[in-house]
Amino acid sequence: MSGPLMPKATAIWLIENTSLTFEQIADFCGLHVLEIESFANGDMDARMIGFDPIVASQLTCDEIKRCEADPEARLQLKSRLYLEPRKLSKKYTPRVKRQDRPDAVAWILKYYPHVSEHDICDLIGTTRNTIKAIRNKTHRNIAMLSPRSPVVLGLCSEVELDFVISKATRDQS
Repeated sequence: MSGPLMPKATAIWLIENTSLTFEQIADFCGLHVLEIESFANGDMDARMIGFDPIVASQLTCDEIKRCEADPEARLQLKSRLYLEPRKLSKKYTPRVKRQDRPDAVAWILKYYPHVSEHDICDLIGTTRNTIKAIRNKTHRNIAMLSPRSPVVLGLCSEVELDFVISKATRDQS
């Protein structure tokens, strides 16, 4: 099992905000118990700020309460595979990646033609006119387009793409 993001800062937050045992915190963060005790005693760097694992979607309040009630229980890192992706919205795309948008649109239209234009616009940050031009093969640069995955191009994450595809598949059936 991989540990939490920023394990020392997470350990500091857990020490300050929960009644978990040092062993539970050490096991969850992948640190030694003596290191956790030194954080609690203030022997380590006092400038380090705690990192909230609940806000970072690494733990749930119920999981912490379960382990506080049972000192033998171990914290379980929240699985990232089943997290709901953030709400798709218009987002800034760096100028360097903007010329890659038509390639990403061509890839989606080639492999997932059932995805709606609205979802493609939100996912990649392009316009409906661009999507229509690529679909009708009237785009000004249609000869130079090569379908490439938007994940590989860095225009969206794999979780966002999977969410849009699964949503389109559900809507289609």
